Amino acid sequence: MSMKVGIDSYCYHRFFGEVYPGQKKPDKLMTMDDFLDKAKALGVDGVSLESCFFPSFDEGFLKELKAKLDDYGFDRVYAWGHPDGLERGQNAEAFKDMMDSIPRAKQIGATVMRVCGSSLMFRHEPREPQIKALVAQFKEAVKVADEYGIKLANENHIDYTADEMLQMIEGVGSPNFGINFDTGNFLRLLDDPVAGMEKLAPHTFATHVKDLVVNANAKPDDWFFFSGVPVGRGLIDNFKLAELLKKHNYQGFLAVEIDHPHPDWADCEDEAVSISVKALRDITARLG
Repeated sequence: MSMKVGIDSYCYHRFFGEVYPGQKKPDKLMTMDDFLDKAKALGVDGVSLESCFFPSFDEGFLKELKAKLDDYGFDRVYAWGHPDGLERGQNAEAFKDMMDSIPRAKQIGATVMRVCGSSLMFRHEPREPQIKALVAQFKEAVKVADEYGIKLANENHIDYTADEMLQMIEGVGSPNFGINFDTGNFLRLLDDPVAGMEKLAPHTFATHVKDLVVNANAKPDDWFFFSGVPVGRGLIDNFKLAELLKKHNYQGFLAVEIDHPHPDWADCEDEAVSISVKALRDITARLG
């Protein structure tokens, strides 16, 4: 059976109200229904839904969302943690919100919840104290997640290298704690994504599939020095990454994510997502 293909709603962050400096504000915002309809029209298998774009966490909204996801037959990931996650284990309010989100993930029928330990904001601070604090928090969180039948997938959020992510996974020591493997974010730390996948594929519960090229308009220390292009148009060997996932019997879907588009792809979300979905289908077909 071919590996599944999906989309993360962050591809359309402009349309959910998060417009980066220099980006054009769209004429009209997007609803969750609009996003799901786009995904359905593209014929994808799954969606990763950024909780920061949920208009409500009321039981009624979550029930309606689950019904539409079920109707469309979508696999789903509840994606918590944008923009800075647990802020390297130091934000008690964020920790509470993450814990409160576990039953919400269950309510929409998800079995995987993306979480973020940190972000690029703190990447230059000493790592060991961060990892120690996060392991303690994730150990507590995974106990609750186990009760709800949820796996927690910690994203490499331009914060930790593959070895550091593996250190956290081993520190938590639960089969229900792993990684949301972002294929582009390791490159942004100059950490080889393929070498990272060789270590982390057995622990991968969800993905963000990016492709990146150098942005000549950015400075080397800008987080978007490597900016987004459609899958297959950049530097990331996403075929090899998918091949490694298949080798390790990955059960999730390959979720397209485009965060900071390259200037050549500014304001072109629909085209970039469509090309990326086709490229991922081609990859999964080649893998069989």
